[in-house]
Amino acid sequence: MADLTYTVEQLNQLNEQDAAFAFENCCTSKNWIEGMVAARPYASVEQCLSVAETVWSKLGESDFLQAFEGHPKIGDVSSLKAKYAHTKKLASGEQSSVNEASDDVIERLAQGNNEYHDKNGFIFIVCATGKSAAEMLELLEQRLPNSREQELLNAAAEQAKITAIRINKLLPDA
Repeated sequence: MADLTYTVEQLNQLNEQDAAFAFENCCTSKNWIEGMVAARPYASVEQCLSVAETVWSKLGESDFLQAFEGHPKIGDVSSLKAKYAHTKKLASGEQSSVNEASDDVIERLAQGNNEYHDKNGFIFIVCATGKSAAEMLELLEQRLPNSREQELLNAAAEQAKITAIRINKLLPDA
């Protein structure tokens, strides 16, 4: 996400194109973005978050897939190693029994992400905030046996969480 931040008042005053760009940094579904732009003005961050949830809940599979495409596919070992390089130190004091970002975990995450994409036709979406590589792997392995229909719903719910986090970053002056 770009380093764009606004107050609610500033967001309300943006022209439609700039507001769409701001919301696109939160979620790349075109219909979601249009719904968010059209719902302005917002009285508060809370109202914006509520509208985001409502707009998202009215969308369908093609909108969800469009939003998922806004995330990079994490399927190669080098990108995963870079992403989780810091988690060994962070997690070492929390759970000594967890295998934090070991080569095995990274390899299994890459393989699982590829299997997930091949099975479902879209990338594995999970709100990763605060999760270690080992926790991500556990979630991926739990969800991999699910049907595509169930995973579409799971991924859409996770996308909604990610979008809320991004809205809070977009509008930090709550």
